[in-house]
Amino acid sequence: MWNRIAGVILRNRILLIVLIGLMTVFMGYKAQFVEMSYQHAELLPTDDPASIDYQNFHKTFGQEGNVMFFAIQDSNFYQLDKVNDWITLGNDLAKLDGIDAVVSIAHTYNITKNKEKKRFEFESIFPKKLNSQKELDSIAAIAESLPFYKGSLVNNDTHTYLMAITVNGRVMGSKAREPLVKAVHQRSETFAKKHNLQMRYSGLPYIRVVMAQMIKKEMNMFILLSLLVTAIILFMFFRSFKVVFFCMLVVGLSVVWAVGSMVLFDYKITLLTAMLPPLLVVIGIPNSVFLINKYHGEYVRHRNKIKALQRVVSKIGNATFLTNLTTASGFATFIITSSKILKEFGVVASLNIMVVFVLSLVLIPIIFSFLAPPDNKATQHLDNKFTNKFVSTLEKIVLNHRKAVYLITGSLVIISIIGISQMKSTGYMVDDLPHDNTIYQDLKFFEENLDGIMPLEVVVETNKKNGALKLSTLKRIEKLNDSLKQYPTISASLSLVEGAKFAHQAYYNGKEKYYKMPSSNVKNIILSYLSKADIKGDVNIFDSFIDSTQTQTRMSFRMKDIGTTKMEQMEKVILGHVNQIFPKDKYKVTVTGSSIVFFKGTQYLIKNLFLSLALAVVLIASFMAWMFSSKRMVLVALIPNLIPLIITAALMGYFGIPIKASTILVFSIAFGISVDDTIHYLAKYRQELKITNWSIKNSVVLALRETGQSMMYTSIILFFGFGIFSLSDFGGTVSLGVLVSVTLLSAMLSNLILLPSLLLTLERLITNKSFKEPLLHIFNEEEDIELDDLKIAYSETKETDEIEVGL
Repeated sequence: MWNRIAGVILRNRILLIVLIGLMTVFMGYKAQFVEMSYQHAELLPTDDPASIDYQNFHKTFGQEGNVMFFAIQDSNFYQLDKVNDWITLGNDLAKLDGIDAVVSIAHTYNITKNKEKKRFEFESIFPKKLNSQKELDSIAAIAESLPFYKGSLVNNDTHTYLMAITVNGRVMGSKAREPLVKAVHQRSETFAKKHNLQMRYSGLPYIRVVMAQMIKKEMNMFILLSLLVTAIILFMFFRSFKVVFFCMLVVGLSVVWAVGSMVLFDYKITLLTAMLPPLLVVIGIPNSVFLINKYHGEYVRHRNKIKALQRVVSKIGNATFLTNLTTASGFATFIITSSKILKEFGVVASLNIMVVFVLSLVLIPIIFSFLAPPDNKATQHLDNKFTNKFVSTLEKIVLNHRKAVYLITGSLVIISIIGISQMKSTGYMVDDLPHDNTIYQDLKFFEENLDGIMPLEVVVETNKKNGALKLSTLKRIEKLNDSLKQYPTISASLSLVEGAKFAHQAYYNGKEKYYKMPSSNVKNIILSYLSKADIKGDVNIFDSFIDSTQTQTRMSFRMKDIGTTKMEQMEKVILGHVNQIFPKDKYKVTVTGSSIVFFKGTQYLIKNLFLSLALAVVLIASFMAWMFSSKRMVLVALIPNLIPLIITAALMGYFGIPIKASTILVFSIAFGISVDDTIHYLAKYRQELKITNWSIKNSVVLALRETGQSMMYTSIILFFGFGIFSLSDFGGTVSLGVLVSVTLLSAMLSNLILLPSLLLTLERLITNKSFKEPLLHIFNEEEDIELDDLKIAYSETKETDEIEVGL
């Protein structure tokens, strides 16, 4: 089959170049429409109970994670010019398209009782402009005397003042959010600079926009870095700008195709898919290295360019196909997670890894068929003293020191088991950011001064019309709020109870001691006053806290970012209090919100990523069994690739790197890539068995010499290629880059030392008849495509006869 493929490629060079060129133009055109994702990663499947609860909450009460916060600390806040500017800032922000509401201590409402009309009147406490310091002092005293706002908009102990803006749901999920957040930031910074204050920012809309901008910036940086790093390494190996250029051309085209395919699938750029273009550069280069190394080696052997190019495809095409297939399989297993962000990453990554294989297999032979044959300078890398010495050292270890190899391997496994026992699993909303990052520091500021910003919602369902307004229900809500006040990681709630207390205080002419739940006698009077309320301005305290039938109500809390492990414990604590306070036969209480969805999504993801890793091992083992037709050989081949994963897991335990979504990716990716070396080595080993009349010792050594150099080249490229991710601002990306680099480097040594050692030790036990006669045929050294079928034309050159493919 691969002989026929070689013939098709070399006979149809112009046609294939035109087709690839047209497809690249099309993909390039599509790529310009790729968009950033501004949504929070959907980690849970849509049919998960937690996801269903969250969606039901949105349908009933609207979006809870669409609030942006910013705050200042100022012991002299109540100064006339400063407060006027603060009022103006809020009013200007409210006029921006996409802002539904603005709340701060200077944008609050008071409730007053109109005895004559028997109704409440809602009026702004602060005017649009204050005329004197005396007026400001008087109004500020009124605002800060209202318990309804204490602790939520103002922290008097730390002199912290909050402004919260609600972003419209239409803008939240679109690219319009980025210029909106930018406009908010510019206006608030103008205020802060004028009064020499530091403005702190947080809230999910702000965090997501800033992180999306960081992802976009990093994607462009990593694409350039991956091209630069691999180009430098390639030049160091081949000492040829020509080779470097064409290798970069192949992976460059694959990047264009990858971004274009994202648009075709209607996928947006996320933290994961942003890594795909540089990953394709790093993963795609080894294809070109193996192909060019084989081409140079074949040409040196018989000085026939076309024959060498034909053998490049026919002799290592199937092994290269399987190595790319195993790598793609490592990514494809993410599709089973049912997580949208991982599924998209798995689809695009696995597909485009096979695309870069096809581009390499087609373009490298075609390009070099048009170029002059490699001269002695171009093939000098085959006799590189360093690599030859390196391979020679490996030979000596494999032949003479196998006991030491097994002893060291066993010791590493024992040490690794101890390290694995120390691994922990947790995740934070912004733990991917370094602690000196402004987003992280501002989040901690809000946690210390204003109880955090992570939304937590408790929905109380009574199943009775008007049941949410019953005094018994409200008292149970109050009791739950009082019970949860003892936990410092959670804020006081905002609910109908606080509204009822505020109205009760207003009914008694604003006296602070009456900020409490009304009695059964007064409750109906207050409801009557509220039903006839005169509301001046955009305020209605009931709209987002009760459904249209008045059967459901919500309690809104804010949580600190305490991590998934502590969050799981906190959920159990909350549910424990809920079960004590709300009888299950009368109430259905649901705990939901972004904080719950995040921690359950992270747990779900980790569990499913372990399953995807197991699937990757089974799938790749199946491919190898199909290739080698030997179960025992597959088991031996898996050992050198599983041990590096064990070592990496141990490093995570020893260095305190937790298991989370970003770090668990390491194992599937690294395993899918590291097994490539095993396939290349065993493919060559099987070839050598035929040539050496089934001499296992000679075949092991010859395969080591043949593949050792290419495996070293590709492993170094992969090591430094993944190493560039250590420059990321995201901790998960840094861990991914460092851990994959270490895993692949140890996998190279394992495949070049442990695998040959096992082959020699087990000898006849694993090299059985089925391995000698595999399902996939591998060509021997002299089995070629019929050159006459290529319609070759001969032309004289000064140095040698060159065989050219006729058009």
